[in-house]
Amino acid sequence: MIKSMTGFGRCEVAESNRKFTVEMKSVNHRYLDISIKMPKKLNFFEAAIRAELKNYISRGKVDLFISYEDYTENNVGIHYNRELAAEYMKYLRQMQEDFGLEDDVRVSVLSRYPEVLTMEEADASQEELWKELQKAIRGAAEGFVQTRIAEGEHLRDDLIDKLDGMLKLVDFIAERSPRIVQEYRQKLEDKVKDLLGDVQVDENRLLTEVTIFADKVCVDEELVRLRSHIETTKTTLLEGGSIGRKLDFIAQEMNREANTTLSKSNDLEISNCAIELKTEIEKVREQIQNIE
Repeated sequence: MIKSMTGFGRCEVAESNRKFTVEMKSVNHRYLDISIKMPKKLNFFEAAIRAELKNYISRGKVDLFISYEDYTENNVGIHYNRELAAEYMKYLRQMQEDFGLEDDVRVSVLSRYPEVLTMEEADASQEELWKELQKAIRGAAEGFVQTRIAEGEHLRDDLIDKLDGMLKLVDFIAERSPRIVQEYRQKLEDKVKDLLGDVQVDENRLLTEVTIFADKVCVDEELVRLRSHIETTKTTLLEGGSIGRKLDFIAQEMNREANTTLSKSNDLEISNCAIELKTEIEKVREQIQNIE
């Protein structure tokens, strides 16, 4: 099977009074480029997230969005900073002695001094968080891969149709090419007869001219290579896997052969056919850009 580089996946995991929501989408890219947006609290897991995604994706620009909600009722506690409270008391007593003030410091007053008492969220263990986050990532990635596979199948079928059409164009050029030489020989004979009348045509000279012409317009090698590239592309599409780069290279080679065929053409029908062939190759190449 082949995969498109365009895909979307989403998964929610709610366990232990926490909920993770993971969404991911991708577009074409030459390499694998992963962009992650998530709460700062989860930054510790970035390397693990990237490693996990590489099990599902090899190419494409991927945007990953992670949201995290904690519904735990008892996840907030009070932290008492004893050392800081002692510092406050030390300087308050120093002020009492320096200025002869009454010592009226109460616990309720001291507790309201900055940072003496603070509220802190009781963090779950990293192992517990990762287990739930990993489950959400895998769920989103599996859905993401399925959308890529579904679109990849449509791409494969469309490409094979286009490749079959290209083979018909190649067959037409292969059938038409020998007739060009015959037509050229006939035109040459007719032209000589028009110019020289009943004078006997020099067959050797005529054969030399026809041979030179045939060599200039011969595209047999180009057509053989084109057929080979087209068949290789079809076979590769049916085999599947991460084939985008390979197919892109083959498409470049097909375009090169089509260009050579067009440049050698001395016939309007073949020229039109070669132009149509180049157009189809460009369409195929554009579609190949969507394959992982």
